[in-house]
Amino acid sequence: MHDVLVIGGGAAGFYAAIHIAESRPQTKIAILERGKEVLTKVKVSGGGRCNVTHAEFNPVDLSKNYPRGQKELLGPFHTYASGDTVGFFEERGVALKIEEDGRMFPVTNSSQTIIDCFLSEADRLGVQVKTLCSVTGIEQIKEEEGVIWKVAIGDGHMYCKKLILATGSNPKMWNYVQALGHSIVQPVPSLFTFIIKDERISDIPGVATHAEVKVIPKKNISKKKVKLKPDTAVLTSEGPLLITHWGMSGPAILKLSAWGARILEQYNYQFKIQVNWAPEYHHDGLLELFLKVKQVEKKTVLRTKVLDLPKRLWVNLVKASNIDDTLTWPEVSKQQLSNLAAQLTAGIFQVNGKSTFKEEFVTAGGVDLKEINFKTYESKILTNLYFAGEIINVDAITGGFNFQNAWTGGYIAAQGVVNDLNTNIE
Repeated sequence: MHDVLVIGGGAAGFYAAIHIAESRPQTKIAILERGKEVLTKVKVSGGGRCNVTHAEFNPVDLSKNYPRGQKELLGPFHTYASGDTVGFFEERGVALKIEEDGRMFPVTNSSQTIIDCFLSEADRLGVQVKTLCSVTGIEQIKEEEGVIWKVAIGDGHMYCKKLILATGSNPKMWNYVQALGHSIVQPVPSLFTFIIKDERISDIPGVATHAEVKVIPKKNISKKKVKLKPDTAVLTSEGPLLITHWGMSGPAILKLSAWGARILEQYNYQFKIQVNWAPEYHHDGLLELFLKVKQVEKKTVLRTKVLDLPKRLWVNLVKASNIDDTLTWPEVSKQQLSNLAAQLTAGIFQVNGKSTFKEEFVTAGGVDLKEINFKTYESKILTNLYFAGEIINVDAITGGFNFQNAWTGGYIAAQGVVNDLNTNIE
């Protein structure tokens, strides 16, 4: 009989196990991982550097980066947030650095540093780590001394007093949890890039610039389970936009994919976006600027980049406005300049599908947040069952926020388990 079984050898599972073992050294704990290796998502995160957290230390502002979970995480972030995460790693000799955009990485620029930290801590604290340990069933048993958990693994079983589920986006585990009486919010992809085939961007992969992007709403789409408000135009994002071989990516697109995860799934990932490549301007203001330039500039429009835009993008948008390569500013018509202003401030692009963002696949969906006590991360439905990480219906935009959800949930679940074990002893 174990005191605690943690199902899932990822970020949240290790964080929970380590904190329990540190707070209560006599506790018998095992981490059960179905794969050959643990912490695989940590390994690939941030291009192999591991984006540990984000340098947002205000709990209210931190919570605003979670399309699902913003309200629920506010209390937990007052208990344990980014600053606490930084402290945890620094106490164990892992220094973190802040990059310009606020993302935090180990100074070593290697995710292996984080993995090694977890493995050495688990070993030091006597936490058992069992790989190739696929769970095939979960059952709650009521005995005279209280409720315990029976976990089926292959042909055998393991028993524990407290069970922590930290299995991420694992449909099989969601099915087990649902069979136990929990509600599961149907999962859909989040954090994905847009597949766009368009002459204006097809020959310039690698070009990046600051832009504002809006999803153009579709009508008569809300017949499915998730009802959408009529005014869903609503999906707007601003930030760096990266043109890729398959379409568009970068923070501006990824934020849209996270906040619009359910809406875009209803659109079957076929929709239009409007891009403003010069967010400081609207159409009329930009046209006014062009008309002033027309009065003084003698060169061709193609060679005179009026805005702070990548040159190749400017050239493509000039061509898309039906302005000939040889046309000079004095020769260009007001209508042509109006076309250019429209291309720059309100270009319409057709999205036909999505693509996973690197290896950092994130899911919107999971255990219904109404069924979790966020002071302890314990189930409100089943005694001695705790959740941590992406198994619950919480997800974030890119930038280290999804890991911070794992650290916060793992820590608070650990405290809940420790307090309960200590109470039962007394």
